[in-house]
Amino acid sequence: MKIIIVGQGKVGLLLAERLSAEGHDVTVVDSDPTVIAETQETVDILTVEGNGAALDTLMDAGAGQSDLLIATTDADETNLLCCLTAKKLGCKRTIARVRNPQYVKQAIFLKEELGLSFAVNPELAAAKEIFRLIQFPTFLKRETFVRGKVELVELQITKDSKLKGKHIYETASLLGPRVLICAVERNDKVTIPNGRFVLQTGDRITVTAAATELVSLIRKLGLEKTKIKSAMIVGCSRVAEYLAEDLIKSGVSVKLLDKKREVCERFSLRFPEALVLHADAARHGVLEAEGIEHTDAVITLTGMDEENLIISMFASHKGVSKTVTKIDRQEYARLFSDQGIGSVVCPKDLTANEIVRYVRAVKESGEGAAVKALHRIVDGKAEALEFEVRVAAEYTNIPLRRLSLKPNNLLACISRNNQIIIPKGDDMLMVGDNVIVVTTTDQAVGELRDIFLKDVVEA
Repeated sequence: MKIIIVGQGKVGLLLAERLSAEGHDVTVVDSDPTVIAETQETVDILTVEGNGAALDTLMDAGAGQSDLLIATTDADETNLLCCLTAKKLGCKRTIARVRNPQYVKQAIFLKEELGLSFAVNPELAAAKEIFRLIQFPTFLKRETFVRGKVELVELQITKDSKLKGKHIYETASLLGPRVLICAVERNDKVTIPNGRFVLQTGDRITVTAAATELVSLIRKLGLEKTKIKSAMIVGCSRVAEYLAEDLIKSGVSVKLLDKKREVCERFSLRFPEALVLHADAARHGVLEAEGIEHTDAVITLTGMDEENLIISMFASHKGVSKTVTKIDRQEYARLFSDQGIGSVVCPKDLTANEIVRYVRAVKESGEGAAVKALHRIVDGKAEALEFEVRVAAEYTNIPLRRLSLKPNNLLACISRNNQIIIPKGDDMLMVGDNVIVVTTTDQAVGELRDIFLKDVVEA
């Protein structure tokens, strides 16, 4: 596909790298010559210097002949104007990053009236992910599929874990028939495990389960299920605004801290139910004075990764049961994963995942429906994808034991008529099924048939 990316910020650069790596013809447009030069050094793609909302610039970039334009500048209005202009020039599809809460509420209007194919909101996506994590504090990561019926959760094997030293095939009796360990990270290496794989202390495992099994899973593993009743949010950002609204609605007591007085005043008016404090949480003694050790969850949402990491580590040191850290640089997550930073949320990654999912779906089906959901898991080393089996194919109505999968691919779950199935050898894929696949990120799976060897059926 010929893809144009307008705005080479953090999201734009990540998208350029990922889409170029998947074989797309990518052109980047930015008005900053320094950014253009850095992009050329980082990624082998075409670049155009200029205002991405200007007609001449978009024509120079070939917007009229492009399959997709993605506008990711810092200004919502610029992104919408880019998409509108590109659509008028003949661009087939457009995606805009839209962050203003007022515009988010007008999503249907924007799509229908401006011809917008897709709108993404990094801050809203981050807030929703954090809220899901708060509901089950034991999980490091939590992703949903099949309209919330299936979940992928990440846990760490501790020295006291009931799973330590177990072969994967031995875990079925402990976890139950609707739970499956589908990925393991050990020493920065991800493995799609077979039945003989042995779990060790320190492993981070990703588990597929029916959503109704999560409470039972925690109980079976002897994990503490602490209900979050109070939360401290450091940094009154857009993510904090979306998150605070959800937490307050769910009955959680919310305390917000920010070093800018005018921001605190706005949040105080926006959330009269919350306690909003004008304070620098990075200063010694501030968090202790605000009773951090008596708080159930601390979420760090400042604009500085380093500050978020330090505050989260301090919160863990003080005994806070759940910490969530927002970062922009994923390498920090790997460096500090064992230092008490808890769950990590990266808004730019969430945005890139959504756009890559859309691009793969359009590429494969032409209707935007091949890949229904895509989540990067295990620090971005693996992907979990949801597919819908819409028509009969060479892999349908055949027992799975007769199908040959490519290495490092796993059929993790089948959803059929509201029934969640952890597939076994005698199960079959059928038209209408929703299927969850886990694979390593070097394979760029865009269609369900991509996980099978060329000769799908064994004799």
